[in-house]
Amino acid sequence: MMNERFADLTQPQRDRLAFVELRVRFIGEIRRQDLVTRFGIQSAAASRDLALYKELASGNIDYDSKVKSYVLGPDFQPIFDFPPERVLSWLTQGFGDGEPMRLKAWVMSESPSRLAHPDLDVLASVTRAIHQECPLGIEYYSISSGRTEREIVPFALIDNGLRWHVRAFDRKSQEFRDFVITRIKRPAALKGQPVAPHEMSDQDIQWTRIVELELVPHPDQPRPEIAEMDYGMTGGMVKMKLRAATAGYILRKWSVDCSADHSLRGPEYRLWLKDHLALYGVKNAVLAPGYAPLDATRSGAECD
Repeated sequence: MMNERFADLTQPQRDRLAFVELRVRFIGEIRRQDLVTRFGIQSAAASRDLALYKELASGNIDYDSKVKSYVLGPDFQPIFDFPPERVLSWLTQGFGDGEPMRLKAWVMSESPSRLAHPDLDVLASVTRAIHQECPLGIEYYSISSGRTEREIVPFALIDNGLRWHVRAFDRKSQEFRDFVITRIKRPAALKGQPVAPHEMSDQDIQWTRIVELELVPHPDQPRPEIAEMDYGMTGGMVKMKLRAATAGYILRKWSVDCSADHSLRGPEYRLWLKDHLALYGVKNAVLAPGYAPLDATRSGAECD
């Protein structure tokens, strides 16, 4: 029956309904004006779209007169099958809002897939909590601690190139940490619980601190001019400005030799961090290849 109803819809209608579901599922709310702004339609048309989505999926959205928007319904069941990469692309880059389609590529290409994708229901709970600035109760599994119950205050997603993390204040350890989303189970919004000032993202020193890194061709690799071409260097150098909370991930992903004396060997180490002292005080610098911290600063990223 659902397939028959969809068959009668035009593609623009399907795209708008897919947008409604994306917004409600992953942000937690949608207003008529969101449709008007996104698709350039009239308010009356946006109202019809919302009414049609509610008719097709009666338990998915409810109108909240207090905030004058449609919110996630208690019996939500998705009617669109969005690939995780599409959702993450929409969440982090803001395009590709329409219904997922299998389009023919203009040119042949191949991209390696991730080993694992986040569960979309877990991801949706996390992103709604971020948008609504709401604490989240979770079960979390780590190698060092096993299963623990935690309350976190999430505020950002981080892609480390291998898996997705959520940056959050952890009420158990009383510090800001990264949580691997695939290790989160049974997320539950703690609505009504206030967020304390010290739990806000502007209090996360590793998040607000920007580090400036200078990457150069590895001194022990042949043909530095090729590295300059590959990495778009200017004056034989790439200058990067990164959040301290993400620096270790990126340096590991790019296989940057971060030893003081460029001592790492291997064809993967084509770049060298010119000044390893630039990572001083960066907690997750322990992830950077070859980096030797000057003190025993521990990592703030739960990725064990």
